[in-house]
Amino acid sequence: MRPAPFDYVRPASAAEAVWALAAAHEAGRDARVLAGGQSLVPLLNRRALRPDLIVDLGRVPALTGIQTGRRGVRIGALTPHATVERSTDRELNRRLPVLPEAAALIGQLPVRVRGTVGGSLAHADPGAEWCLLAVLLSAELTLLGPGGTRVVGADAFLRGRHRTALRPGEILVEVRFPVAEPAAALVEYAVQPGRIPEAAAAAALVLDADGRIGSARLALAGPLERPMRIPAAEALLIGARPGQESFAVAAAKAVRITGATGDLGTLAAVLARRALAESAARAAVLAPLRRDRLELMPV
Repeated sequence: MRPAPFDYVRPASAAEAVWALAAAHEAGRDARVLAGGQSLVPLLNRRALRPDLIVDLGRVPALTGIQTGRRGVRIGALTPHATVERSTDRELNRRLPVLPEAAALIGQLPVRVRGTVGGSLAHADPGAEWCLLAVLLSAELTLLGPGGTRVVGADAFLRGRHRTALRPGEILVEVRFPVAEPAAALVEYAVQPGRIPEAAAAAALVLDADGRIGSARLALAGPLERPMRIPAAEALLIGARPGQESFAVAAAKAVRITGATGDLGTLAAVLARRALAESAARAAVLAPLRRDRLELMPV
């Protein structure tokens, strides 16, 4: 099946894109942003979406690239997954190696080459790797619209399955991961390689000098309409010795809070335990390093 007819514009700047989207909204027209097309194009081909206008961001180079600095890791919205996966930026790979690792899990190679970080976040599939990491790592998303720029936290941005905080006329221009979490880990399960996972879990642990868990982040994707951090499960880990017993207790708590039952609940619990174990193993290697050495350098 071919897409229904639509108008097409390819602006040269983010401001032009915002203008085109805002004008379409004022005219009562349905406008969609093309930021790589790996999510949008299949929907168009199936005619699940029939927009009046497509605004293609492919000619806006200012929205691509990776920067590392004191304020975290910044990734332009149009940065392809493969660019993050293959990045040789030493600071990125030292401070947040989970980002290139997760990028490598996305789809097949053609999808990673064409698909973009911002496109995935804006599509807001609850199982998507970028959405899960954005929640786990307290990412901040920069949105540009007719009223200017605003910054929204990942929890507020991701409102549900394919629902975000983007307002009419707004585009996502950048995502910033503000916290260095070199021990973060993500694990997932998909029926077929390259597909959106049925469930996934991500964790980031820091060990104290005595080997106990000093801080913990744990997030699940799959059982809910959007990825979710589980503070109550994280609290159970603080002060505990890393190990299968403490991980099982925290994972069980996390799954109960999500309300997942049956096979999905079991799968989510297994993935949560694996993510915690992987993060703990990484944290044990990093434990001798002074925490202040993990702060990012200025942009």
